[in-house]
Amino acid sequence: MRHPHPSRTGTIRRPPVAGRRSVRSRGTARWYPLVAVTADALGVFVPVSFAYALASESRPFASATAATFCWLTVRLLGRRYRPRVLGESRGLLATVNDWLILLGLLAGLRAVTGESSEVSSAVLGLTPALLITGLTGAAIHAHLTQQRHQAHALRRVLVVGEPATADAVTSRLAARTDHAFVVIGTVPVGAGELTSGVPELGRLYDPSDDAAPVPEPGVPDLIPEGLDGPTVLTAARRQDADLVLVVPGSRLTGERLRRLSWAVQDAGLSLAIASGLSDVALRRLSVSAIAGLNLLHVAPPLRRGAQPVLKSALDRVAAAVILLLLSPVLAALALAVRLDSRGPILYRQTRVGFRGEPFTLWKFRTMVPDADQRRHELEAANEHPGVPLFKMRRDPRVTRLGRVLRRTSLDELPQLVNVLRGEMALVGPRPPLPDEVARYGPVELRRLGVRPGLTGLWQVSGRSDLSWDEGLALDLFYTDNWSVTGDLDVLARTLRAVVDGRGAY
Repeated sequence: MRHPHPSRTGTIRRPPVAGRRSVRSRGTARWYPLVAVTADALGVFVPVSFAYALASESRPFASATAATFCWLTVRLLGRRYRPRVLGESRGLLATVNDWLILLGLLAGLRAVTGESSEVSSAVLGLTPALLITGLTGAAIHAHLTQQRHQAHALRRVLVVGEPATADAVTSRLAARTDHAFVVIGTVPVGAGELTSGVPELGRLYDPSDDAAPVPEPGVPDLIPEGLDGPTVLTAARRQDADLVLVVPGSRLTGERLRRLSWAVQDAGLSLAIASGLSDVALRRLSVSAIAGLNLLHVAPPLRRGAQPVLKSALDRVAAAVILLLLSPVLAALALAVRLDSRGPILYRQTRVGFRGEPFTLWKFRTMVPDADQRRHELEAANEHPGVPLFKMRRDPRVTRLGRVLRRTSLDELPQLVNVLRGEMALVGPRPPLPDEVARYGPVELRRLGVRPGLTGLWQVSGRSDLSWDEGLALDLFYTDNWSVTGDLDVLARTLRAVVDGRGAY
């Protein structure tokens, strides 16, 4: 079973680009740093000047200038203005982190210099910076995403590796549009046919291959290592590649890989090496050098420690607060369900939770009372046949009000009680049914390693529009790579997904 990597924009097949470059990524993004710096500077200088002037503080412009300098310094030291970084994400969490650092820095300077201005004026003046910088980052990200949907702002990549692994990497890159890489050609290593459809621009041979060139007398070192560099460089120049992406394998490792890296980098091309690890968050990776070996360390998923405890505490507190605030809404929805159709207000269903523990999930009823009994009549219309999941876009069992509740996700609100009881989390994988879990294999069972969520990557990435493989890949990615800050990002994106309504039926 192939598990596509989770994507915020969905999985969209990008056709390989075989022609010459029309737009370079660094050319398209050249104005990003200027916009970001200008927005950051104005986002501090103008509000701080206004707040200090309004409070009749002395030297408002001098204070605003100092605060602006500190803000730009914090952002610069955090490498927020690099062209290759700007736009790659919304940067909301990074913005919050930098803003908190700014507050601490200014508090320290205030203590050292003995400034006597009102703290409330300073906080009031600095708060707009958080909003302006966050909106600017989101706008740049949206612009860059749109550019890539139109095949602009891309880096032209030449893939080098054994045919099977080169095809796998090429297909993975072509399946998504939330990155800058577009494969313009492949240089396979050893015998074998390419199936990805990307042009073969040369071939590196192995001495054991029948098709390998015969070495000239006296120069055995030219086969294969000595010919690798010229072959790859010729292919790169033919298609004007920006980057050579090497996929190591049994025929391309050790000294051969070392010599190829020399040739590529000496020619002024960028080089990247695929590690073979997939669906591992970057924060879990680190590099060290031991005895001349470069080692890639992979940190284990968060299962113990402070973050799981903090996540559980935040989930329960947030669920209690939301239930209290939305109690009038919940009462109104309960009345609407009662008046819309006969049957109970709440729908209770057994689901499988953390470590395979069953629990009763609560939802507002969106179907007719005998919906479960009628499911076998609709198996032929299942839009996910052959996998442990049942979904229909136009399910006749759904009530009139139920369609509205499902589209707006309001039917999920009673699950806040499940979160409060510790059976679910605010963010996590989709809670599966017992008959679904009965069909799970070892890979699918891994998604039960965390508590199921009220929302998750599956909801902000398309919900029911996702295939089984796509939804499973998102759940597995979350299970191994979740973090408290990542949960906050998913919660922020959930609001947009709910408003959009895509995939909700």
